[in-house]
Amino acid sequence: MRSERKMITAALPYANGPVHIGHLAGVYIPADVYARFQRRSGKDVAFICGSDEHGIPITIRAKKEGVTPQNIVDKYDEVIKKSFADLGISFDEYSRTTSKKHHEVSQDFFKTLYNKGKFTEEVSEQYFDEQAGEFLADRYIVGTCPKCGNDGAYGDQCEKCGSTLSPSELLNPKSMLSGNVPVLKETKNWYLPLNDYEDFLNEWIIEGHKDDWKPNVYGQVKSWLNDGLKPRAMTRDLNWGVPVPLPDADGKVLYVWFDAPIGYISFTQEWAEKNGKNWKDYWQNENSDLIHFIGKDNIVFHCIIFPAMMKAHGDYIMPTNVPAFEFLNLENDKISTSRNWAVWAHEYVEEFPGQQDVLRYTLLASAPETKDNNFTWKDFQIKNNSELVGIFGNFINRVAVLIHKYYDGIVPQGDENAPELLEIKKAANEIENFLEHFEFRNALTSMMNLARFGNQFLQIEEPWKTIKDSPEKAANSLFIAAQVAAGLAQISEPFMPFSSEKLLKMFNISQLNWKEIESEKILIKTGHQINPAELLFSKIEDETIEFQIQKLENTKQSNKKTNLKASPMKDEIQFDDFTKIDLRTATILTAEKVEKADKLLKFTVDTGVDVRTVVSGIAESFTPEECIGKQVMILLNLAPRKIRGIESQGMLLLATKPDGKLTFMTPESEVENGIEVS
Repeated sequence: MRSERKMITAALPYANGPVHIGHLAGVYIPADVYARFQRRSGKDVAFICGSDEHGIPITIRAKKEGVTPQNIVDKYDEVIKKSFADLGISFDEYSRTTSKKHHEVSQDFFKTLYNKGKFTEEVSEQYFDEQAGEFLADRYIVGTCPKCGNDGAYGDQCEKCGSTLSPSELLNPKSMLSGNVPVLKETKNWYLPLNDYEDFLNEWIIEGHKDDWKPNVYGQVKSWLNDGLKPRAMTRDLNWGVPVPLPDADGKVLYVWFDAPIGYISFTQEWAEKNGKNWKDYWQNENSDLIHFIGKDNIVFHCIIFPAMMKAHGDYIMPTNVPAFEFLNLENDKISTSRNWAVWAHEYVEEFPGQQDVLRYTLLASAPETKDNNFTWKDFQIKNNSELVGIFGNFINRVAVLIHKYYDGIVPQGDENAPELLEIKKAANEIENFLEHFEFRNALTSMMNLARFGNQFLQIEEPWKTIKDSPEKAANSLFIAAQVAAGLAQISEPFMPFSSEKLLKMFNISQLNWKEIESEKILIKTGHQINPAELLFSKIEDETIEFQIQKLENTKQSNKKTNLKASPMKDEIQFDDFTKIDLRTATILTAEKVEKADKLLKFTVDTGVDVRTVVSGIAESFTPEECIGKQVMILLNLAPRKIRGIESQGMLLLATKPDGKLTFMTPESEVENGIEVS
C-alpha cells in the first residue's frame, strides 16, 4: 500500500565545485520529477537536500586554492543553490551541513548510539604524514587498487571499479598532502560494527526488496553482504567537520559518511520548524515512505551504513526505495571535474537563457537509470529541434493559432465523449505507473506520445480545410485538439515546469491534481477564452552546438598542453640506491586480458634469466596482439605482488605520450634477452 507521506531526499552535493549534467541526470532532475508528481498526486511531500560541507574534497580544494574550507563551502553553496533554483529543482528545504542545527542533530545522534553501547573503541594504526604532521583521511591517501590495478584509487574507494576499500588495502600508498609514503601511527576511534547488522540487512533488503528495488542497486548490496561486513570507523582524526561530542576526543570529528546522511534529518527538522510540521512524522512513522535519490557510487552508504546507523538508534524507519542511477558520460568520455570535461549547470543557464526545460528533457531522455548512458551536444540539438520544437511545440502552436484564427480564441463546441479524449487519461495513467516504479524515460515517452497523437490527429482531421465545407467537423477537431493541448499543459509539469507554466497561462487554465487529469474527460470547456500562442521552444542552430563542442575540444587541448609539462623531479636518491635496480631487456611471449579488469593485461615474459608473469595496467593503450613479440625493458628485481589474484613478477617500462597513450621503452635495435640496462 502506497503511503500518503513521502520523505524524499537527494544526495548532498559536495560544496567543492559547481553542479554538472552528470549530477543533474543521475540524481536531481529525476528526484525533482518524482517530488513534483507526488505533490500533484496529493501526497504530503518533504523534498530535502543541502550542501555537504565536511567532505575531504572540501579540504583538498581549500588547500589547492590556499584558502580555508569555510571560504570554499561559502562560495560553492551559493553557486550550487542558484543552479538548482535556475533549473527548477523544487526542494522544500536546501540547507548546509555546517549549520548549527546540523551539528547539534549529528552530535545528538552519535551520543545516542554511544550511550546505547553501539560503538566499539579501537586503537589502530592509521596512516600519518610526517611532513604534514597530521593523520590522513581516507581520501588523502592514493595508491593502486588491489582489485583492478587502478593507480589512482583512494583510501576509501576505487572510482574505476567501484570497490569500497580501506587505506590498508591500497598498494603503494602515498599521501596527497606531501606525496610522501605515509607511516603508520596509533590512534583511537569509535567504530560501528556493521557485521552485527548483517542479518537485519539481509532480511530487510535481500529478502524484502528483491522484487521492487532496481537490479543495479539490489545486486551491489547483495554482493556487499555476500562478502561480509566489517566494523567501520565513525570518527576521524581531522580538524574540519562535526566535533566528536566526547571528552576524550579532541582533534576528532564525525566521519563524513556518518554526519552527511544525518543532514537529511537535520534539514527536515529545519523545514518542519519553519512550516509548523512534525519532523518525526516523516522519519519515525511507519506510514511514511523514505526515498533516497543517489548515484551508484553512494549505494553502499545509503543501503548499508546509514540503515545500520538508524537501526542502531532504534527510532527511525528504513528506506522504502533507493533508486540509484548509474553514471552519465559526456561525448563518449567519462565526466571529469579535474579535467574540466563537463557541462556545468550554471554555465548552461547563462548560455541557454530560457531553455532550462530543454536540458531537463534531454537529460531525462538519456537518464542512466540502470546502466551508464551518454550525453552529446548533437543529440541535445536533435531532441530540441525534432521533438520539442517539431512535435510538442508544433502541436501546441497549431492548436492556439487555429483557435484564434477561426474562433477568436474561444474554444469551439465538440463531442465530449469522443474516444480520442481517452488518450489524455491513458498518458496520465502511464506516467503515474512509470514514475511510481522510477522509470523516468518511459514516463517522458508517454508525455511525448500524447503530443505525437495530437499532431497526427490534426494532420488527419485538417480543420483548416474542413472549416469551409464542414464547420461542425472542424470545430469538433479543434475542441478535441484543445483538450489534448490542455492535457499536455497539465502532465508536462513534473518534467518541464517552465513550459507547463507557459502552457497554463496560454490556455488560461489552472493546474489540476493528477486524479482530476485521469478522471476528467473535459479539461478546457467550450466557450473558454484562450490567450494567443506563445513560442515554447526555439530551434537551436548548428553554430550554437559547434561552439559547445569546440568549448569541450579546447578543454582537451588545454589538458594536453598541461600534460606536456614535465612532472617535478622526485626525491633525490644516492648512487647506491640506483645500483640496486636490475633493468633487463626482455621479450613478451604471450599477452591476454585479465578477466573483469578493463585496464589490465597479463604477460608471459622471457627475461633471459627466466620466463615469468607480469601484470600491467596498459590495456587502454594496447591490444594483447600488439604486444606479443615486442622487445621491452623490465624491472627484474621488483618484489612480487598480487593483482586481481595474479602474482606479478616485475614491471615493464613505459612512457606516457602527450595524447595520454602509453608507449613501450624498447632497445634501439634488437638485442638478446637478459642484457642489463645501465
